[in-house]
Amino acid sequence: MKNYRGLNFLPGDVVYDEMDSPVGKLTIIASSKGLHAILWDTDQQNLKGESITHGLTQSTDDEIILKTKLQLNEYFAGKRKTFNLPLVLEGTDFQIQVWQQLLQIPYATTLSYGQQAEKVGNKNKARAVGMANGLNPISIIVPCHRVIGSNGKLVGFGGGLDKKDYLLTLEKANVNRPQ
Repeated sequence: MKNYRGLNFLPGDVVYDEMDSPVGKLTIIASSKGLHAILWDTDQQNLKGESITHGLTQSTDDEIILKTKLQLNEYFAGKRKTFNLPLVLEGTDFQIQVWQQLLQIPYATTLSYGQQAEKVGNKNKARAVGMANGLNPISIIVPCHRVIGSNGKLVGFGGGLDKKDYLLTLEKANVNRPQ
């Protein structure tokens, strides 16, 4: 696998596992450095036959993968609003800046691509922000699903707009629930 959402930077000890979730099968990729990716089932289809996990070792007992699964399950149950995982964000300086800004968007809150562009320093870079969000390798945890169109509509989401809607609906339903 080459140059797919920053995953061409994976270290030698990387492992993966999959989990079923309310938004489909998720592929979790981790190493001793931390969590590298949470990918959608549609990511496999986008590679035109090349498996995301080709050449990687599957691990059902990796500590970071187990912690990620636990926290994702808590999130889907409405019991977790923030994640506490070591993240490995690898990309261009601009992509990393955009992804780090995504981590600042509060649970159950949305903003537009233009608003996110302003927060990273240039309101005219909404398209570039959208492209960087589209390359976010750590779905859900780095919450690009919280960014919407300037007209308030759901647009641009790697997992599919139905999954973006599910995540936002889940968060709005649980916003007042204690963590």
